[in-house]
Amino acid sequence: MTEHATWDPTAYARFSAERSRPLADLVAQVRTDDPVLVVDLGCGHGPATLMLAELWPKARIVGVDASEAMLEAARERDGHGRVEWVQSDLREWDPASLGQAPDVIVTSSTLQWVPGHLDLLDAWVASLGDGGWLALQVPGNFDAPSHRLMRETAERHERAGELTAALDLPAVGEPATYLRYLARLGCEVDAWETTYLHVLDPAGEDENPVLSWVTATALRPVLDILTDAQERASFVTPYAEQLAEAYPRTPVGVLFPFRRVFAVARKVAPRGAA
Repeated sequence: MTEHATWDPTAYARFSAERSRPLADLVAQVRTDDPVLVVDLGCGHGPATLMLAELWPKARIVGVDASEAMLEAARERDGHGRVEWVQSDLREWDPASLGQAPDVIVTSSTLQWVPGHLDLLDAWVASLGDGGWLALQVPGNFDAPSHRLMRETAERHERAGELTAALDLPAVGEPATYLRYLARLGCEVDAWETTYLHVLDPAGEDENPVLSWVTATALRPVLDILTDAQERASFVTPYAEQLAEAYPRTPVGVLFPFRRVFAVARKVAPRGAA
């Protein structure tokens, strides 16, 4: 996770089923039955990493994240000590620290927070043994109303300069971007996109479930800046009103389309290699 925002594991755990589904769809395309070492980069508060441990019960599992709060929650969740939890900014994490070549590297819903993340893929792919897998997933919804309205509200706020800078996130690639880049690194690549239609709060218990969703993720940089209650309210109130209009309640709940971009790469031995 980014070093520029604080993270609330409890808030992030809401909508856990919706947040975990992309990881399941991602690793379903990693076709290996018996990896020895699996690494989750940007492991957050741990449920996704523990899912990898269940999928590959004989593997050594390592979870890496920059947020100590998230890692503390992950360690509490990991009652049997199944995972090695490591605190590190992904831009500084060294695959050599593992002591062996990973068979699978997974990074899900993380690279959108990491400037220049394409450049990191070189070292990660290089660290894999022949036949190793790199699987990544990033949100592709930055033009959705949830994010567009956030930026527009920031531009009208009295602290617009700080807020717009905080919301200037690193760009994520299209499927073709990751396919071409990873293929250049000597991988066989499958890349695709999916738009999930999440049905939030079907029971009608949350006045604004999309606001609850983004409060745990995209809105964190704004909340870190607006610590004064009045300043925060002057942002959140108009933003929440616009969200409610953009994502109205239906008889089945609040419909929240969410586009995600996926790429799974398998490192292949160079031609002529023994």
